[in-house]
Amino acid sequence: MNSRATAPHQAPTDAVDVVLIGAGIMSATLGTLIQQLEPTWSVRILERLDDVALESSNPWNNAGTGHAALCELNYTPEKADGTIDISKAVAINEQFETSRELWHHLLATGRLANPSFINRTPHMTFVRGEKNVDYLRRRHTSLSAHPLFRDLEFSTDRAEIERWAPLLTADRDPAEPIAATRSAAGTDVDFGNLTRQLVDGMVANGAELQLQREVTSLRRVKGGGWRLRVKDRSWNARPRTSTVTARFVFVGAGGGALPLLQSARIPEIKGFGGFPISGEFLRTSDPELVAQHQAKVYGKADVGAPPMSVPHLDTRVVDGQSYLMFGPYAGFSPKYLKKGKYLGLITSLRANNLGSMLGAGVKNLDLTQYLVGQVVAAPETKFQALQQFMPTAHPKHWEKITAGQRVQVIKRDADGKGVLQFGTEIVAAADGSIAGLLGASPGASTAVSAMVDVLERCFPQQFAAWRPRLATMMPSLDGVPADAREIAATVDAATELSVAQLAAQNGGVLPSSVYDQQADLRG
Repeated sequence: MNSRATAPHQAPTDAVDVVLIGAGIMSATLGTLIQQLEPTWSVRILERLDDVALESSNPWNNAGTGHAALCELNYTPEKADGTIDISKAVAINEQFETSRELWHHLLATGRLANPSFINRTPHMTFVRGEKNVDYLRRRHTSLSAHPLFRDLEFSTDRAEIERWAPLLTADRDPAEPIAATRSAAGTDVDFGNLTRQLVDGMVANGAELQLQREVTSLRRVKGGGWRLRVKDRSWNARPRTSTVTARFVFVGAGGGALPLLQSARIPEIKGFGGFPISGEFLRTSDPELVAQHQAKVYGKADVGAPPMSVPHLDTRVVDGQSYLMFGPYAGFSPKYLKKGKYLGLITSLRANNLGSMLGAGVKNLDLTQYLVGQVVAAPETKFQALQQFMPTAHPKHWEKITAGQRVQVIKRDADGKGVLQFGTEIVAAADGSIAGLLGASPGASTAVSAMVDVLERCFPQQFAAWRPRLATMMPSLDGVPADAREIAATVDAATELSVAQLAAQNGGVLPSSVYDQQADLRG
């Protein structure tokens, strides 16, 4: 039994103020905020697996970019007239800054143990071909005119791009047009590490964490609140099932959120469906390769590919170890969770969402074709995608890992038909007694803004009184950004740690390219 969990012989309290279903980044963030605002409220976390952050919050199940729209092209679509729409990029950048403000506050007050979950890692976009170079140039012009992106660099010069990320240019055809943008302010975030620290802080401040507890149904309680039926999945459980009542329930169960909200039978979930997409990554810990690439580099998605399948070659720092990761390679599985049931998709079908599901399928035949193509593609064909980024890549240095499941939201559109929505969606009951989060990217990076939204929608009477306290933690909520220098210092502290760890992996020596890149990051 994990040390964070309630010991198996302890009888559970049968009534609590708040139940959080799922021990991932969303529940951990919301629970932390609630404890900051209402420290006397009782909070219980119910997690079906045997530890926290094992599904979408696990670092190998997500991209971990710290989505700030610095490099992701799907957040800056091109309009019919050729102009670039940066509105979504600006919104996501602002949301990520809110997350950084809260993390900085929690570190400064000792609620988070250390900044090891976040590291300064430049964010880059890399494209090939004249058409894509022209698009990237126009994207840079539009973004860099906005104050949030004023430090974004653009270059078509091979020597400059080589200085930023040597693996992108080595052995590349000199006649091929290429371009890149770079932001030194990017980050790599280990959301598993962050989630564990947040949950530890919650438990230290009185929250209950119960692992191997699966919520099987939710029913309204007469007079207000919810009764949850909970299955104890531990091998020696006695009794096997129990119930708990709560005044407020948050469903932060990733892909498992949809069936749980359906079980609650709230009208607001009608018409919603979910399309599961699985994926794979290639990963290497080879010290020589890792030392040559200190960046997260996003490219352009194939035609028909979902936004979550945008190819990227990333620096990752997980549990003190530095890696490179490339992908994702999309696939299909009917499961809603990586460690879930194969009938997840089938059992989520309802009379009220069947039309939405079928309508979205008809509208996204190109996505279906793309997924089929990815599933049947030969390994050597998939590896060629990495070689388009890194011409010198060799299969002997890379291993395949399975990514987490992503469930794309399907909802009714204005004409009553289904539409596949790329993003996240908060679904809350009209009385605010239950809420859940559906969807995928940008997900974890915008968890703080999403959970503040949950608080505002579900606790409208208390929110006005809470807002001044929230603004002390996240000044941008009142339009006053936190001290960027202090936040940058927090990130730099973690970066120094990761550089020291990289040196240890490489026999105590860092290549000159790493020294140069670290100097760049410090300005």
